[in-house]
Amino acid sequence: MKSLGKTRWARSVGRAVSVGLCGAALAATALAAPGSARAASGEPPPQRGGGGGWDLKESGTDARFRGLAAVSRNTAWVAGAKGTVLRTSDGGGNWRNVSPPGAGELEFRDIEAFDGRRAVVLAIGEGEASRVFRTSDGGATWTESFRNTDPKAFYDCMTFFDRHHGLAMSDPVDGKYRILSTADGGRSWKVLPSKGMPAAQEGESGFAASGQCLVSSGSRDVWLATGGAARARVLHSADRGHTWKATDAPIPAGDPARGVFGLAFRDRTHGIAVGGDYRAGQPSPKAAATTRDGGRSWTTAAEPPPAYRSGVAWLPGSRRGALAVGPTGTDVTSDGGRSWRTVDQGSYDTVDCTWDRACWASGEKGRIARWERD
Repeated sequence: MKSLGKTRWARSVGRAVSVGLCGAALAATALAAPGSARAASGEPPPQRGGGGGWDLKESGTDARFRGLAAVSRNTAWVAGAKGTVLRTSDGGGNWRNVSPPGAGELEFRDIEAFDGRRAVVLAIGEGEASRVFRTSDGGATWTESFRNTDPKAFYDCMTFFDRHHGLAMSDPVDGKYRILSTADGGRSWKVLPSKGMPAAQEGESGFAASGQCLVSSGSRDVWLATGGAARARVLHSADRGHTWKATDAPIPAGDPARGVFGLAFRDRTHGIAVGGDYRAGQPSPKAAATTRDGGRSWTTAAEPPPAYRSGVAWLPGSRRGALAVGPTGTDVTSDGGRSWRTVDQGSYDTVDCTWDRACWASGEKGRIARWERD
């Protein structure tokens, strides 16, 4: 890995977070984490709030998982360092290593799963290091469906509108973000024309930190988060990536390590952005913002998370509750992202919630957790 600094690899160091709970119950309580895995790690216990908490699962690996796809309370996929992909079908009790053969040198940073058998995973990096693999048999076999051949491209994130249509995004190539499109569930991909893409700022890029720098809601709307330049921005497309409009976000930028790292939209109008400065010990004021008009304008959180956050997810069954995660903790909001409070100090990169009101998180040193109610 390249050293931290003004390199594409350094900008990719922030990726993750997707967590879920039962309705607004999480937003009203502090997270507590019973779980033998936490006790064994020597990690200090989180705050108690009577509502439950993160239960660490034994993954059997020390890989860092910045890619997470939560299918249900029982089924989830994670993807991360050293070409590692794991899948569980029993709520995290057991994890099966279903990594693509020969992928040990790749860095997986995003995974999208349709169910327990079909999933698409993205590897990041310059040139041919950026690849897409697809499985339709639970990871027993994989097919490489895309390999980047442009040395100027560096793919960061991926999203799907449905089981067939999806997009992946690359850092700017010749001054514009590059968008890759699929209409067959990731079996084949094509680069979209760049005519409808605004020009990138000098030094601007996406952050491959949590799989949330490119997110979608509904059948056509998609948003792209940026940083590393003078201003952090969020780009929005209402036609599956053919044309885009850029809006400044109030999260501080002006440095290759700062900007918007993760987005979450609960519908086509209400969204949350999180980010900051991913370098340890660096302050991250104004680390969250909200929109109520689909990203045409953004408002800084009145009480933002206290530090850099790379991932965010709306709580299932709630219109105002959401979680934000990062290396220094988990924060919760009960007012749609206007104010946040820290409820856990464990390290997570990404979070995802499911239709059956479960939330999962993953991160460094093989950490995977599911929210468990008391």
